[in-house]
Parts: sequence; structure tokens; C-alpha cells
Amino acid sequence: MKYGKLLLEKKEYVMIKQLLNLTKDHKDSFQKESLTKFAKEIESANILDDDKMPEDVVRINSEITVATNDGWQYTFQLVLLAESNNSEKKISLLTPMGVAVLGYSKDDKISWKFPGGNKDIVILNIRQNNITKLNIVQWNH
Repeated sequence: MKYGKLLLEKKEYVMIKQLLNLTKDHKDSFQKESLTKFAKEIESANILDDDKMPEDVVRINSEITVATNDGWQYTFQLVLLAESNNSEKKISLLTPMGVAVLGYSKDDKISWKFPGGNKDIVILNIRQNNITKLNIVQWNH
């Protein structure tokens, strides 16, 4: 892990904590397990102001390319649940893939349990989208 622990932007962290509280009684046991693991991971995360966040860290609205060692590769945008759309490759941050990558950086290797079993993935690329700040503002109003 490039930065030693997860890095989360302060406003995004607050929003994520609120979302995790709202979803703690999730009916799907697999989803609940994934969210519980993520909730434990963020307890030790470094929480930074927006201007201190490195450009190579996965944030809400980042476009991420991940790959596995068996040749699978996928590019998607990490979004809020209301914006998720598989056909547009917009994945909710509350899915197993979303919580697996959030707060990690380019070239980080992650082991996570997905519906198809345990997978080791690597983050190949991250592109930030400036709409993150707009969505946080909308969330807070």
C-alpha cells in the first residue's frame, strides 16, 4: 500500500460514515460482510482535507482501471448509489468493488472477497473527475 493506510477526503469520509450507518442492516449477507470489512478498514484511515489529497487516490467519482493476475481488466467510475449504472460503467461505492478500492492508490494491490470468490486486484490507473466537489456540496444541502 503506497501510503501505508487508506486515504479519505474529510467531507467524503463523513458522507461515507453516514451511508454505512444507513446500510448497517443490509439484508444481503455478502453485501453486509463487505461493508463491515470496509467499515473496519476506514477506522484507521488517514482523513485529509481536499487540498491535501493526492491525485492518485481513489475517491468518489474517480475513474479507476483495475486488473487481476488472470488477465481480467475493467474500467469504471466510482459513484454514489443513486448514480450507479452498470451499462455506463458507474459502480456504487457501496458494492464490493466500490468498497474494495476506495481510499487506495495507483499500483496498490488489494485482496477482497467478491461474489465470485476471493480476488487479488491491482489498481492500474486513476483519473479524478472534478464533479466530486459538486456532489459533496449537493449532498450537504
